[in-house]
Amino acid sequence: MRLRRALLLLLVAIAGAASAQPYPSRPVKLVIGFPPGGPSDIFGRPFAAALSRELGQTVFVENKAGAGGVLGMDIVAKAPPDGYTLGLNNQGAVAMAPYSMAQMPFNPNRDLALVSTVVKVPEVLVVHPSLGVLTFEELLAAARKSPGRINYGSAGAGGITHLAGELLKAEAKVDLVHVPYKGAAPAVGDLLGGQVQMGIFDVPIVLPHVKSGKLKALAVTTARRVPALPEVPTTAELGYPNVNSDNWYGLVVPAGTPAEIVKRLHSAAAAALRSKEVDEQYAKVGGIPFPSTPEEYREFLSGEQAKWSRIIKAIGFKED
Repeated sequence: MRLRRALLLLLVAIAGAASAQPYPSRPVKLVIGFPPGGPSDIFGRPFAAALSRELGQTVFVENKAGAGGVLGMDIVAKAPPDGYTLGLNNQGAVAMAPYSMAQMPFNPNRDLALVSTVVKVPEVLVVHPSLGVLTFEELLAAARKSPGRINYGSAGAGGITHLAGELLKAEAKVDLVHVPYKGAAPAVGDLLGGQVQMGIFDVPIVLPHVKSGKLKALAVTTARRVPALPEVPTTAELGYPNVNSDNWYGLVVPAGTPAEIVKRLHSAAAAALRSKEVDEQYAKVGGIPFPSTPEEYREFLSGEQAKWSRIIKAIGFKED
């Protein structure tokens, strides 16, 4: 009995000592809701490396693809709220899917705690040269002259590359035909082949093809010009300020994560995103570091949800 009691007291002491260790005391997992090698990895992995330095612990990436990023964030939402499971959410999983999915497995406003926005990824409207338009104005004129003749490819129904096209249609009052693909790679592949005529994609995905002349960039759907494409005007400059469809990513943890851990993660994320290394790596592919406070993130997300829910409702889109 004495030995058993001594062992029990020892275990309690060990557990108490472990819980008293400052956070983080072991490696931290960053869940990315897409396959390896895509845009989310391009931005997520340098961020994870910078977070590792700031936290003093390894931050390793785990890719959990499915449902446009929703599956990965569902895993985060259901993880223990101890700061050892983080999520790099995309825009679609928290600002679009809640309004387009018939059955959303989690509620981003209830089940996730927001830490910081991470990066903005400008979108660029590109066309195949065979379409024969050289400017944004010429594209709209051609679309108005022949409603329903011009089609645009997307990475999938309900995502940013689809809804950015619908936003353009609504604001410019043009009839464009949506052609969904299972990912950006096949959509861009068919655009390069001329099977579809236009698309609105993340700058990093199409930048090499614009530089080579295989695609023509007509406008960036963002508030400011993109350093990687300085000669391409913004939709705001062209008279359509509401056609703003930046893609973006943010850092989240499960709801209920202690405030002191959220504060520690926010401090580390802010420092990582202001580091020269992350800034340079993001700039190479057109990304813009986008640190914020949790409160600023909440306000920003609220605005994004209002914008995209309105578009989703207007087109009557619902994903099974």
